[in-house]
Amino acid sequence: MNVDTTERPATVRDRILAAATELFYAQGIRATSADRIIEAVGTTKVTFYRHFRTKGDLVVAYLEGQAAAEREWMNSAQQSGDPVASLRALATGIGAASCSPGFRGCPFINAAAEYSDSADSVRVAVDAHREWTYRQFAEIAAEASVNEPESVGRQLMILRDGAMVNGYLGDPTVLADSLGAAFVSITR
Repeated sequence: MNVDTTERPATVRDRILAAATELFYAQGIRATSADRIIEAVGTTKVTFYRHFRTKGDLVVAYLEGQAAAEREWMNSAQQSGDPVASLRALATGIGAASCSPGFRGCPFINAAAEYSDSADSVRVAVDAHREWTYRQFAEIAAEASVNEPESVGRQLMILRDGAMVNGYLGDPTVLADSLGAAFVSITR
């Protein structure tokens, strides 16, 4: 049996989303017009709006893609049965990402800064992912048998958010080590 291993060409929708992802993250969501994305993809407005009825729909799709990638990473970084190792792995990954070239902050925090209305579909997507992340931290805290794992989960979120900001300013190793020490100390 022959299996076709050639890559399929990206669909127009995929190309629109890829261009939007790059531009939204690099330039900001509101600063990136639909026309700029259409130009980058080399498509028409009709085709663009056939795939995404509104720019808000495109922003939500962008955030859903970012959320899926972050969930996959967080799940793969966790060490079953070893919450301290999980926290250290997460801290190392957050430190490395936060200090990498081109890092412009957490896409969810950035989007929340641009969309203040909590009822907006963009904020709903942001809040859903942040709730999932918080729940992951709370589960790790519970696995570490700490008192009040939900409170510790919130504290871990605050540390994560602070690391994302500090990434602009710091060294990845120092940031990861400091974040790892803070993560572990909170769970004891």
